Amino acid sequence: MLEVSRLTKRYGGLVAVKELSFSIRPGEILGLIGPNGSGKSTAMKTIMGVEAPSGGSIRLDGVEIGGLPSHKVARLGVGLVFQHSRPLQRQTVLENIMVALLPDRLTQLFAGAEVEARAREIAQRVGLTRVIERRPPTLAFADLRRLELAKAIARHPKLVLVDEPFAGLTASEVADFSALIREFRDEGRAVLLVDHNVKGVSALVDRVLAMYLGEWIAEGAAADVMQDETVRRVYLGGALTRVARPEADFGDSRPLLQVEDVGVLYGKALALQGVSLHVHEGEFVSLVGLNGAGKSTLFNAISGLVPHSGTVRFGGDALRGRSAAAIARGGIVHCPETRELFGDMSVRENLDLGGNGLDDKERGERLEWLFELFPILRSRQAQLARTLSGGEQQMLAIARALMMKPKLLILDEPTLGLAPVILEVLSKALERLRATTPISVLLGEQNVTFALPHADRVYVLDHARVVWEGPPGRFEDEAGAAYL
Repeated sequence: MLEVSRLTKRYGGLVAVKELSFSIRPGEILGLIGPNGSGKSTAMKTIMGVEAPSGGSIRLDGVEIGGLPSHKVARLGVGLVFQHSRPLQRQTVLENIMVALLPDRLTQLFAGAEVEARAREIAQRVGLTRVIERRPPTLAFADLRRLELAKAIARHPKLVLVDEPFAGLTASEVADFSALIREFRDEGRAVLLVDHNVKGVSALVDRVLAMYLGEWIAEGAAADVMQDETVRRVYLGGALTRVARPEADFGDSRPLLQVEDVGVLYGKALALQGVSLHVHEGEFVSLVGLNGAGKSTLFNAISGLVPHSGTVRFGGDALRGRSAAAIARGGIVHCPETRELFGDMSVRENLDLGGNGLDDKERGERLEWLFELFPILRSRQAQLARTLSGGEQQMLAIARALMMKPKLLILDEPTLGLAPVILEVLSKALERLRATTPISVLLGEQNVTFALPHADRVYVLDHARVVWEGPPGRFEDEAGAAYL
């Protein structure tokens, strides 16, 4: 039904998808997996017509659809279930589905009785009958996902594209959604699931295709792909340099950071549940987990950026009630995944903002130290932050955080989208911090290859919970398969 041949998508000099080829038969579910930044969502958007391909072919039932706008792709029989719900907020569930059912004709702008009847059938099928007269802002998270599913199937598509189907769902809700997706297969539709890990889709899909850095790396049954050497190396890394220090080496009677039974809700979506961890003074701790596991949410809770249940203690003092600014001034400095640089300010001005609490002498000494840590920033001092490369922006974000002289540095996905040469620079910088300063680091990463060599201890976060803790040397034997 779907045949993708040598699909390529470029953004300037960046090749997001490179000569990707695969096919899906009617009545088949294909899982498209890979680490964050591997090109999965770009491939899906290109198939849907949200992005135009730079090369290659996309055929639906033999008809070339590559390069067509998304509304024409939809008319030809492709439906997309978005990861993030996009309903009409002032319309009821029933009205949202009815809008999706309206024909693409200006002569029919209002729904008749037959459209309403069909909308009610779809609502019943996806489990929305009990909330059919409610508006989206009042719905539970799972019901919003069901509404996206209802809208996608309203036009009876041949091919259904589903982006991150299980993100934010409980185990029972995952089972319900899996059953609905299996029904599509039973009806002869082709289904493409985009997800970050094999484990999440293995019980549902017929085949898995794994991507990395825009390219095909493995394809086959889920169990076989999980054992593929290249896939394991991409997710787990190869031989690791083990420099972990035993927890007993840290003599503080009380950990510097203590997170106890922390939970976070985004509306009605469970983002964290009962998470506990600790970091000793001078210790490097890695929190690994796939995209959507809850890493950023946990860091935001520690930093005072989101409300949470449970307790966060720093230096023995509870942080509840303190502002994010007070927490940062108290020694916890957070370098977010999004970097949050001031793009129209220079490199030097961004750094000076980080050190605005220092006197002139102390600021100068700190800058000199950071220019030794990241030499490229010295020559870029007058350059606007937004004109830097992605790797240079990441170095600047970390350097700005270090200007505040943190006791605990939180790094959220620092390797996201960076080239190997930049990863080497960041790796050496972390090694120097570890060897020459008393700083503690809490590193959040889905890139295990980077996270483990820089960790004394490792936590694995999966579906909003900590599922494993231990030294990096035990990770692959005890947690590797579960992480995949």
